[in-house]
Amino acid sequence: MADALVPLLSLIALEVILGIDNIIFISILADRLPEENRNKLRYWGIGLAMVMRLVLLALISWILRLDSTLFTLFDIAFSGKGLILIGGGLFLLYKSTREIYHKTETTQDLPHLAKTGSFGRLLGEVIVLDLVFSIDSIITAVGMVQELWIMYTAVVVTVIIMLIASKPISHFISKHPSFKVLALCFLMMIGLSLIAEGLQ
Repeated sequence: MADALVPLLSLIALEVILGIDNIIFISILADRLPEENRNKLRYWGIGLAMVMRLVLLALISWILRLDSTLFTLFDIAFSGKGLILIGGGLFLLYKSTREIYHKTETTQDLPHLAKTGSFGRLLGEVIVLDLVFSIDSIITAVGMVQELWIMYTAVVVTVIIMLIASKPISHFISKHPSFKVLALCFLMMIGLSLIAEGLQ
């Protein structure tokens, strides 16, 4: 048991670091909802991230097959994982640049969405990025440890930490517009990183 403590703590630390971009993305989207729905989006988004990670761990053999080459184009080998990362990176770039444009080039932020249908649409966007980050997270975890129970434990502990951290992070970003732009620039960098990783 003691021998498993170091890899468990290392994996939790790595998963938390990888989860920061997820929290920032959810926080920025939640800021567009009425106050009473923001916590709901954060909890649903992070909760679904945990469910996806646990399901993907149960499908670990399928996840590992995503690394196999599907086709080659211009001497670049594309795998299932690579295509998912590229798609997620492009989506993140689009969302980040759109938010930055409305933050800097217009006099107002994107308007708060009407309650009808808005929550579902934003949750759909969160689910898309949850899936991308979850696949990347699980493949990273498999590369670090072999024991499934360590991976499951790390996922659950990480999500609990994300739930605790999401509200203060979201509140800070909402109260400091300049940091919101910096956070969006950070998400753009993550998007570019996902695309680059997908092309490797």
